[in-house]
Formats: sequence, C-alpha cells, structure tokens
Amino acid sequence: MNEGCEGAVIPRRVVITGMGAISPAGMGADTLFDAAVAGTTAISKLEGDVAESVNVNVAGLIHDFEPTEHRMTKKQARRWERFVQYAVVAADEAMQQAGLVRESDERDDTPFALADGIDPHTFAVVYGSGIGGMDIFQAEAVKLHEKGGKRVSPLFIPTMISNIAAGELAIRYGLQGECTNCVVACATGTQCIGDAYRLIRFGLADRVLAGGSEESISDVSIAGFANLGALTHEADPQRASRPFDANRSGFVAGEGAGALVLESLDAALERGATILAEVVGFGATGDAHHITAPDPSGEGVARAMRQALADGGFTPDEVGHLNAHGTSTGLNDATEATALALLMGTDAPQTPVTSTKGITGHMLGAAGAIEAIVCAKSVANDLVPPTAGFEEADPACPVVVLTEARRDYPQKVALSNSIGFGGHNTTLALAPYKE
Repeated sequence: MNEGCEGAVIPRRVVITGMGAISPAGMGADTLFDAAVAGTTAISKLEGDVAESVNVNVAGLIHDFEPTEHRMTKKQARRWERFVQYAVVAADEAMQQAGLVRESDERDDTPFALADGIDPHTFAVVYGSGIGGMDIFQAEAVKLHEKGGKRVSPLFIPTMISNIAAGELAIRYGLQGECTNCVVACATGTQCIGDAYRLIRFGLADRVLAGGSEESISDVSIAGFANLGALTHEADPQRASRPFDANRSGFVAGEGAGALVLESLDAALERGATILAEVVGFGATGDAHHITAPDPSGEGVARAMRQALADGGFTPDEVGHLNAHGTSTGLNDATEATALALLMGTDAPQTPVTSTKGITGHMLGAAGAIEAIVCAKSVANDLVPPTAGFEEADPACPVVVLTEARRDYPQKVALSNSIGFGGHNTTLALAPYKE
C-alpha cells in the first residue's frame, strides 16, 4: 500500500493487461472488436414456442458452444450453468493474455496455475451476473411443480446463485484476495470493473480479475422482458437493435461474458507486462426515480460521467467519445443523449457516440464488461467504432452516431456508460496508456 507522509493512501494508477470475451460476435476479444469496427451485427433469429407466443423473433445468441472444447471437464460442463461457463471462457483468455497463468500438471479440473512470483493473496476477483442461473431456476421450478420438493436438485442453489462465477474463477486460478460479486442489473459489469479499479487504486489489491457474465436467453427471461414491454418485436436481425435510431423499438436480449485483468501500474511494470490501456476513473450514482425507467432529466447519468472524469483529472472537453449504454429503447437513448448534453454543453453535438449493443444486443450483466473491452481497444487504437443498425437520426437524441469507424483519431479519454434497473448509473473513464 502506498502511503503519504501522514499515512494517507496515495492513489495508484490502474492498467489493463488482459481482456477476454465470448459474445454473439464469436469467441475472443479481438473477434468482438473486429465486429465493432466493421459495424457488423451478430444478432440472429430466435425460435421456440415461448418466444413466438410473446412475439420475440431475434436474440444475441452464442452459437455452437461446447464447453469441453474450452478447458472444462465433462463434470464441470454438467454442473456449471452457462453464465459460469461463459465467465470461464472469457477469464481464461484474459488471464492468458496478461501472462498471469501457466499450465498446471495437477488436475484436469484446474488446468491453470498462477505464474511464478504472483502473490495469490493480493489478487482479487470482482465478477458479477445480473441474473445468474436462469436456466436451472426455470427447470427446477418446473420440477418442483410437477414432481414435488424431493426431486429438486441438491445443487440447485450453489449452481444458480450469481456469485458462483466469481467463486469458480477464484478456484480455477487459485486467487485468494477479495472475492466478490456485485449485482446492479444491467450496470453489473461496469460496477464490477469500477469496484476492481478502486481496490487497486487504494491499495487493497495489486491485481483483480473483473467482469460480468449472463445467460439471458431462457424462456422465462424472454417472456418477462417481453411482457414488460422492453424487447423489440422486429423480425429482421439487421434492423432489430438500432441504438439512437428514430425507428428503434426495444432492446434485443443477448448473452455471453467479458473479463478484464486490472493491475496496479507498478505491479504490471515490475513483471514486464504488456499494458493495453488504463482505467483512469469511475463514477456511480443513483437516480432515486423509478425501478425500471431512467430519470429522463439525465442528471444522474451526467453526474456519474463527471465523477469518472474528475477521478482521473480530466475535463469534459477532453472526452474523445462515449460508448453509451445505448439499449435501443426510446427512453434510455433519449436520457443518455440528454445526459451527454448536460456533461458537454455546447460540445455535445461534436462528441462521437457509439453503442456496442447494435452488434451484440443487450447482454445485461455482461454488457458493461463487453463494452469496456471495446472502449479500451478503441482508445488504444485511436478510433471510434460505428453503431450497427443505426440509420436515421432521432431529433430526441441529438448526438453524433457514427455509421462508419472514425480512424486516426487519438483520444485523451473516453467514457463507457451502463444503466441498470433500480436507477443505477455507472461510468468508466478509459485512456490509452502513457508512461
């Protein structure tokens, strides 16, 4: 821990050294980013009796996924819910890219061991899921109703609960620092990364594995969101998720996971790690307004963005772009546009805005992690991705939404927003790493 002359903690710089993803775009963080830069949607047709009954036709699905092809045993594949399996795939990629694990020769169910010289006691896990194991929840509820309580699986609870992803990741890599799971609905992934950033920044951990995972394409989830009026009824996958577009009609449910390895700058430099980007700030606020609708004034979202910028010593006029929550719903997109205007003032119409959900749909608790990866890669590569699906500007959303990637565009800092049911507003400030 770094301390000042009177024992005060000196905030540390926090950098990203590993990123991993599994998304509707495919396997890997690079695959995700390539789709983002190309503006290619990965949304596909959704079939099934329940989806048909509520007129939901599309989703951001993970196709042809076989967990045993991703360093999981058959027993793990049987026992782990999909949100845990997705978390493991994303985390394996991030940990290997960061160079923090080596092959283990101990047991098949623990294929990795920490690299030599890495202290497990100062390596934390902050990894969340907005909903957790909805598939098993649905299946066991039906079993209870049809066959009685004695037939409910004894593993139902430890398989379903959303903190199990964090717990299984800690076990997989032998991480013995703080191990937590934050659940703030659709802001979960961003909140987890923000909490991880704070642990490192204030000397409570040297390294953190952070992110979010979701298995949201289950009958009960689709029916619930559809009956809430949140999901689009659009049948064309290419036109279903179109954030900020005048003809948007609701969000598209997506699934998958994102993982980031955060380290203190000193810890990363000491071991010669490749630094991908820097987390320079985090902001979190509450609307105290409504359980599902954001405060249309945008004030809470704007405060979260201001906090994230102030954390890193940046001003609004230094923002290169905003990776918006951008769900493709009427109220959310308009609220975010209003919030950006509150933050930027007269500069708002010049600030590029993108939404990764045009590609993936809304991955709920995983969305913030996936979008942080895209945002971090964007600033590191001096570009801003377009928004897939966007065609016609909405006067209610007076923001610059790109239809092609803006390249050769160096940025000092960019923002990544997430907004969750319950009035949760979270923002990460991400910057290219500079010595």
